[in-house]
Amino acid sequence: MFAKIEVNGDGAADLYRWLKSEQPGAGDSSDLVWNFEKFLVNANGEVVERFSPTVTPETIAEQLSDLLG
Repeated sequence: MFAKIEVNGDGAADLYRWLKSEQPGAGDSSDLVWNFEKFLVNANGEVVERFSPTVTPETIAEQLSDLLG
């Protein structure tokens, strides 16, 4: 079962702290601004890119062929 977690602030889950530290995003804060913000992580566990909520999965899929080699 999944539980609600914090993604911003002092109580942010470790995963989201790490993702945001690797790809802080644009603006004054690295906070996630809204649901459906996405991160692309490669096979080596490196955060490749951070995407805004308006970016579609289809747009992200275009980058997968480069990562899969």
